[in-house]
Amino acid sequence: MLLEIAKERKCSAARIALAWLLARPGVTSVIIGGRTKEQFEDNLGAAELELSAGEMKRLEEVSRPPLLYPYWHQAWTAGDRLGATDLALIGQYPKA
Repeated sequence: MLLEIAKERKCSAARIALAWLLARPGVTSVIIGGRTKEQFEDNLGAAELELSAGEMKRLEEVSRPPLLYPYWHQAWTAGDRLGATDLALIGQYPKA
């Protein structure tokens, strides 16, 4: 998915990955680096790259870790009774 979006945007996968990280809630900085000046400059370009909502969704779907126990169990057995706190974590996962 990362390479597909990079190809569509005509930029590097590294720039897309860094832009995605910067757009994540709670992320205030990322570590960049490159072996060459060109790679370093490409990484810096991520700060000005704004991904669309659709691109963010596509990247989120492929990078989301599996829901761990007991959360998958709560979603499966009590999904209709979860509070706002539970839904903050579990709500981002598709229904089983």
